[in-house]
Amino acid sequence: MNPGSRLPRGSTAAGWFSLAIALSGGSTLGAQQFGTARPPAERVLPPALMAIDDIKFLSDDRLVGRMTGSPGADTAAAYLTRRFEQVGLQPAAGGWFQTFTIAKGAPAAQQAHVVGATGRNVIGLLPGRDPTLRNEAVIVGAHYDHLGLGGFGSLDPDSTGKVHNGADDNASGSAMLIQIAARLAAAPPARTVIFIAFSGEELGLLGSSHYVEEPIYPLSTTNAMINLDMVGRLRESRLIVYGSQTAKEFPALLDSLNWYAGFDLKEQGDGYGPSDQSPFYSAGRPVLYLFTDLHEDYHRTTDDWQKINLEGFNRVTDFTVGLVTAIANRAGPLTFVASVPPQPAATAPTAQSQGYGAYLGTVPDLAGNPGGVRLVGVRAGSPAEKAGLRGDDIITRIGDAEIADLQGMTDALRSHQPGDTVDIVVRRGDQVTKVRATLGTRRG
Repeated sequence: MNPGSRLPRGSTAAGWFSLAIALSGGSTLGAQQFGTARPPAERVLPPALMAIDDIKFLSDDRLVGRMTGSPGADTAAAYLTRRFEQVGLQPAAGGWFQTFTIAKGAPAAQQAHVVGATGRNVIGLLPGRDPTLRNEAVIVGAHYDHLGLGGFGSLDPDSTGKVHNGADDNASGSAMLIQIAARLAAAPPARTVIFIAFSGEELGLLGSSHYVEEPIYPLSTTNAMINLDMVGRLRESRLIVYGSQTAKEFPALLDSLNWYAGFDLKEQGDGYGPSDQSPFYSAGRPVLYLFTDLHEDYHRTTDDWQKINLEGFNRVTDFTVGLVTAIANRAGPLTFVASVPPQPAATAPTAQSQGYGAYLGTVPDLAGNPGGVRLVGVRAGSPAEKAGLRGDDIITRIGDAEIADLQGMTDALRSHQPGDTVDIVVRRGDQVTKVRATLGTRRG
């Protein structure tokens, strides 16, 4: 999961661009462009692997944190390709990989020292069974990249050089793609389902932005995008679903499915936010983003496979299978509901976007909900340290923005530029105090 705004894709092979232009020329796809479903006897059946085995592989130390463009990320992409094929998916038009080059203009990429590297989206196709509706699609996506050896994006102070395995963020979502694909391949729905394991999410939603800008299949015939990011740590049955207001039909559908699932379901409005559904919503597609919430291991070296809640993972998988099936089988299209994009982020940020926003230099404690953001500490030499912030402070306001949680704090910092001076209100024990900080430029 990426706490910043999305950034544009880099350059790409001309073949992908030509294919996207050719396919988007008509109002619908010909059946041959989504392929044909294999007869059951011809399908390669999935091996006896549990989801936890996929998570363990993807979050193994040997993949060195799956930083986009690294050998570990390439190994993860190759593994996902094999697993997609094993559970019965077909390669997309042009092959399993959609590649892009990480551009110089992406600030996050510069800080992570991966400018010029190649990102790979892994795309698998499950053709629909209905001869007419199979020309429309539902996308199910999850990013497979993570933070590599830390530094940039890490919430562990002085973590540079230490492997960040990202078991929940987002080996869990990638493994859930495989489980959903295996289930649906046994009984394909009416519409085609496109499974995409995105690269470059942690660098600013690069892979999903690239797909939206150069789609393999037209967005005009894509009915919805379902995003899975951090779905492996269900606690107290609490499941958060962002984007519940992006289609008129979504609230009733979610309530109906949850009548059986029994989650403590928290529905959140529009489709913008810090994960791969955001570019699709900006492009006018209904989206849903499933999330089992932040925890104390988020973006830290301690996000390891042993902490995955497999029973909860399976519950979320069941719920998502029902969700995708219902959308892919419904007779008519969904009714898209637009909303105003957050400021100052535009619906299609440029390479000069600030990405993660202005830099404060705090280290948040993600456990619990103290009515603000509790700090574990602050980084040495940071604007936070210079302003007098310290561990155990609870930030409740930055400038004019009330801070209820980490997302609120992220949004507040994104609304400012480096060099801005802001008042920050904190609870310190029984006292409420105010400090003034001059925000800096985010660093690795």
